[in-house]
Amino acid sequence: MGGGDLTPELIDSDFWTDAMVEAAGIPIVDVPFVTVGSGIGSFITVDYLRICGVPAEAIAVLGPQDVPWHSYEYLTRVSQIPRGERLRSDSASTPDNIWGFPSYAVREAWADRTFAPLWNVLVEPIFANYYTPKAGQAFESMARECDRIGYARSLRQGQVRMIRRRVGGDYFTILTPPQGAAPTKRIAYRSRWVHVAIGYPGIRLLPDLQAFRETYRDASKVVNAYESHEHVYQALQRRPGTVMIRGAGIVASRILQRLIDDRDRFGLQTQIVHLFRTYADKPYGPSIFKRRKASHGWTYQGFNYPKSAWGGQLKARMRKLEGHERAAAYQEISSTNTPIRANWQRQLERGRTQGWYRVAVGTAESLVPAPNGAGVVATVRVDPHAPMDQPHRPDGTIELYADYVIDCTGLEADVREHRLLADLLDHTGAGINPVGRMDVDRTFELIGTRNGAGRLYASGSATLGGYFPGVDTFLGLQIAGLEIVDDLAAQGFGRKLTPARSVAQWWRWMNRRGVD
Repeated sequence: MGGGDLTPELIDSDFWTDAMVEAAGIPIVDVPFVTVGSGIGSFITVDYLRICGVPAEAIAVLGPQDVPWHSYEYLTRVSQIPRGERLRSDSASTPDNIWGFPSYAVREAWADRTFAPLWNVLVEPIFANYYTPKAGQAFESMARECDRIGYARSLRQGQVRMIRRRVGGDYFTILTPPQGAAPTKRIAYRSRWVHVAIGYPGIRLLPDLQAFRETYRDASKVVNAYESHEHVYQALQRRPGTVMIRGAGIVASRILQRLIDDRDRFGLQTQIVHLFRTYADKPYGPSIFKRRKASHGWTYQGFNYPKSAWGGQLKARMRKLEGHERAAAYQEISSTNTPIRANWQRQLERGRTQGWYRVAVGTAESLVPAPNGAGVVATVRVDPHAPMDQPHRPDGTIELYADYVIDCTGLEADVREHRLLADLLDHTGAGINPVGRMDVDRTFELIGTRNGAGRLYASGSATLGGYFPGVDTFLGLQIAGLEIVDDLAAQGFGRKLTPARSVAQWWRWMNRRGVD
């Protein structure tokens, strides 16, 4: 017998026999359903399975997080959306509540004894901006649902190393538990169904920012908004400085608001340079029915995607598109945007008027340390078509100085940068969709990975580009969970969520009673 670790034979093989795993000394745990990630995508799918009558013992949640929102809360907190600030989900996007009622707005109105959230939902978006819930409300409600369904009974913490097809059908999922938590280094979970929901593949830095870090070994002056970067705000409180912001989405707006809030609260002299790659100063779009509001470089949209992506014409249309047509549709709906927030719009207007918020439009070509070593200098090739005058050198470039650069361009790293996703592509038959992510069908089964009666599913950001567009949102994870659970019920795993069962389970949810 082996020592309980992966052997070269196992690592190199696309299909494993039971004997191969046993020969390596890796213990095998049998469980019908495995979900990988232990994040919000895993939680939602487990929640729906439990509501459909699947016992907790028939589910294994494998991943590093002790609570489903752990990683998400970290990302929101470092990108300046703490528990008291509002997310970008609508009132009915409730990961803890498959029915969407009572919604976040109803719950907030009840908790705060005010009609304001209800009125907001009633008149949006004509007479008010879209209602969105506070981050803390989402996390606290998920905590209650975890307790109600016994989520912890299914959780097995650790890192998932790989997934392999089993000879004769089904899958092996290899977990590396925390050191000292098990007698062997690896544990193999043998299951009929596997669900992968690992969140964002990784943090992406723009090429010039990555080159600066690698060349000068300095990660303190050039940071990604999704990294912990509180040292930037603390340094600006000690002495005046200039910050360059790159990006024009919701995270950029939140970072700007934090900088300006600190400027006002502490009487700081912080200067802000905002570099836009493209600058929109008026509404735009291919037709009168497909237009976004825009001004001062920002493109405005209430949510990540048009609302019809979750249950209207756009959702129906995307389910019919294939290949390049689907990729073109994604290109049409996926430009960077942010919801309208009156408070930070007023802040930026004040900054433009007083001169401490300045804008440049173009593409950064290089980033080097400033001559005195106290900051950085960006060489930017200006956009000659930008609707503003940008004096530049004869070669079409300008130099911008900043003490710190905060990159707010997103989390969208290549799927191959995540070890598990790369392994799936190399060894399980999984493929890439038209926009470069994991290729799933309409039930979120990973195309090409079926093994006998076994099926392998995926949901979340890694599947962007499939037949359903809003995958990297609360409601997108909910819709994916419903599709997966319905497909599992059709195979005999769990009960179908009939109207009668749905009403009965909703009543139990309302009374905080466990599932049955």
